Amino acid sequence: MAVARPQYLADVKPAPHHDLDEEALRVTEPKTWAAGIPGAVVSLKRSWEEMGPVRTARAWRRLNQVGGFDCPGCAWPEPNDRKHLELCESGAKAVAEEATRRRVTPAFFAEHPISELEQRTDYWLGQQGRLTDPMIRRPGSDHYEPIGWEAAFDLIAGELKSLARPDDAVFYTSGRTSNEAAFLYQLFVRALGTNNLPDCSNMCHEPTSVALAESIGLGKGSVSLDDIHHTDLLILVGQNPGTNHPRMLTALQAAKSNGARIIAVNPLPEAGLLRFKDPQRPDGVIGRGTALADLHLPVRIGGDQALFAWLNRMLIERDLPGSVDRAFIERYTSGFTAMADHLAGVDPAQLADAAGLGTEQLEQAFSEIVRAPRIIVCWAMGVTQHAGAESTIREIVNFALLGGHIGRPGAGLCPVRGHSNVQGNRTVGIWERPAPDLMDGIERRFGFRPPREPGLATVAAVRAMAAGRIGVFFGLGGNFVRAAPDSEVTERAMRTCGMTVQVSTKLNRSHVIGGRTAIILPTLGRTEVDRQRGGPQFVTVEDSMSMVHASQGRLEPPSSMLLSEVAIVCRLAERTLGDLPVIDWSGYEADYGTIRDTISEVVPGFHAYNARVAVPGGFVLPHPPRDERRFPTDDDRAHFHAEPLRAIDVPPGHLLLQTLRSHDQFNTTIYGLDDRYRGIHDGRRVVFVNGRDLDELGLADGQHIDVVSVYGDGQARRAPDFRLVRYPTPRGCAAAYYPETNVLVSLDDTAPDSQIPGYKSIVVRLEPLAPLGPDGVVSQGS
Repeated sequence: MAVARPQYLADVKPAPHHDLDEEALRVTEPKTWAAGIPGAVVSLKRSWEEMGPVRTARAWRRLNQVGGFDCPGCAWPEPNDRKHLELCESGAKAVAEEATRRRVTPAFFAEHPISELEQRTDYWLGQQGRLTDPMIRRPGSDHYEPIGWEAAFDLIAGELKSLARPDDAVFYTSGRTSNEAAFLYQLFVRALGTNNLPDCSNMCHEPTSVALAESIGLGKGSVSLDDIHHTDLLILVGQNPGTNHPRMLTALQAAKSNGARIIAVNPLPEAGLLRFKDPQRPDGVIGRGTALADLHLPVRIGGDQALFAWLNRMLIERDLPGSVDRAFIERYTSGFTAMADHLAGVDPAQLADAAGLGTEQLEQAFSEIVRAPRIIVCWAMGVTQHAGAESTIREIVNFALLGGHIGRPGAGLCPVRGHSNVQGNRTVGIWERPAPDLMDGIERRFGFRPPREPGLATVAAVRAMAAGRIGVFFGLGGNFVRAAPDSEVTERAMRTCGMTVQVSTKLNRSHVIGGRTAIILPTLGRTEVDRQRGGPQFVTVEDSMSMVHASQGRLEPPSSMLLSEVAIVCRLAERTLGDLPVIDWSGYEADYGTIRDTISEVVPGFHAYNARVAVPGGFVLPHPPRDERRFPTDDDRAHFHAEPLRAIDVPPGHLLLQTLRSHDQFNTTIYGLDDRYRGIHDGRRVVFVNGRDLDELGLADGQHIDVVSVYGDGQARRAPDFRLVRYPTPRGCAAAYYPETNVLVSLDDTAPDSQIPGYKSIVVRLEPLAPLGPDGVVSQGS
């Protein structure tokens, strides 16, 4: 039977394929340890190439230090006893990328038309350097040209005011944005009259926010860095700290030295969880470093829910002394009986099969768990970027509640955020579903009634744009075109807008794929001095563990034409809104302390903001489940959930693909072309596949294939010309880098409540570009 295509897929044409010269790609054996001397050498080499020795020294001395600037590379918290160099390889790359001496000037845009830039790779675009001037591409033009700031603000404000209704605009936010800029941004958008505030949370930890809020009353983790250091068991699920947040390795090393055990739950064996060589310690330079994971569970993609369901069933069924905290369950929770009855009716063998694990592996994990008085479960996007993510996180919470592992030292839930202030953005109001207490605070402080109806999140925003319902897209940071799913649909959607505006530090794909009028507003980076009428300013950010601290750039900006994000928001708001409502945008721009004073009045938990953030290291926001075992749910109890097992049907001859980062990238920013921990050099278009799967599919290591995703909407989503790499993935599973494979992700494959796209559970088939000969070698004549 023919499947009707959704309206927003109409007339979608495949994007042209242009990529790196993959002839240079080399594959070597994966590494079995992370960091060490190579990590230090790469950090220094990349920094010197981009910034030079003097700028490198200035940046490194201030990075993640009190009185310095917060690393833009991840949201891992800083310890109290900071090292003189409190950085990692990923952080060094992020700073070098932002503080580079390369420049993208008006002369660059005069030389390179859009039609040429469209043919360039994401890596090439990012390597051109920092944006220096406001630019505009006018309707029908193939070039960006300079535009003055005042003219740009007038043009954008005029376009916004000409819309039939405020909901015809979309306002996106990246996690790089500071608390101050994010608060003013959402204030401006709500004063305009809409809640269309999609953000990068919609594509990373939204299921965490949803499932934790339902289960414990708050969508944030419940642990501190000190808890990590002094726990008995860490279960790390769906994360690769060696690449995505390497400073976590130091915390894991500290935990190991204090006697902790570690279980790594991940389809791939990641070097950073096998052994860590700290380049700032002698044993990390000349010794073997620290072995981290005591047990690796190579779970099948999407099998994490089944794993925790199996563990929870066995904890209840066997009821060993100390493994189930009955007193905690009775006093603080609801729903235990329904959850226990549900698990009793599920076949353990079915759960083991869905997890892709053998009985011996499961029993090893169970043995570790029942011996550990204090347990912390950490997770990242390997858990969240699935259509079944919410169910998985609820099952993880069930596990923590069974053992009473919330609200006591050394135990708890630890979602590890990927972007440096994505959690802070949400706290101060960047959310398409506004929190009532925040809306009440805005109304009380500013005297206007902000809209209460939910706005558009990322997936809904793409659909609305593709349907021609959005006149203006405004992006405060990020690279929306490359981060969003269903790349061809997203690109077409962006082109339908009358105007697209990107507030950016560097060139990216979202500048190339724009609306009829496209504007680039260049902004200061986290590393740079922010001078306003009231003097040099600092901003604040919130890390993964609810710590709020100051960040003050120290490097000179790359151009005198740059404005801060705060200044851009304030000036645009002033032009667009006029005097109503009465908001002192000019005063906020001049002195960021006045923004923090206002946040103190409006956002719960930020009382005496300026005074508390002046304390070295900042302050921690309240977290009732962690602080007092108080659960702000509808019945004042933590909730167990009876979760039906979600399993993905993979037809014969197909694989389940997860998208992931290489070691040389941060989100959609490509720093380089090496993933040395996985043995990939000078290329990115690879698919990691289990050797036995290759044999059964009649494919060979090194063979070139197209990756085609399989959904029921009638569209063939294709990522062309990838090289197969034989790799120790679980049977039936594969992996490849994003954003190159975001084209494979259907806009309709989302979690039911959070609407996060299923980036990490894509059913695919692999179509060879050349057949194998009788000797098992790719035929050269085909």
